[in-house]
Amino acid sequence: MDIIEGADIVMVKPGISYLDIVREVKNISSVPVAVYQVSGEYSMIKAASEKGWLDHDAVMMEQTTAIKRAGADIIASYFAKDI
Repeated sequence: MDIIEGADIVMVKPGISYLDIVREVKNISSVPVAVYQVSGEYSMIKAASEKGWLDHDAVMMEQTTAIKRAGADIIASYFAKDI
C-alpha cells in the first residue's frame, strides 16, 4: 500500500521480530527497505550484557548482520554509535 501511494522507503519495525517480513517486503519492493531496531530490542541486549549473560558486541553485530541478510537497505538502530 505504501509503495502504491508513492513512498520513497518502506520501513519494517520491530527489526529482529520481523526478519521474515523484511525478506518478503524486499522481494516485492521497488523502493529501499528500512528496518528500525526498536528501543525494546536494544534495551534487552543492554540489560542482559550488564548482567553478564551475553557478549554485548557479539550480539549487536549478529543482530545487525541478520537484519542486513534479511534484505534491509537501511538500518536504524540505537547501536549506531557502537557499530
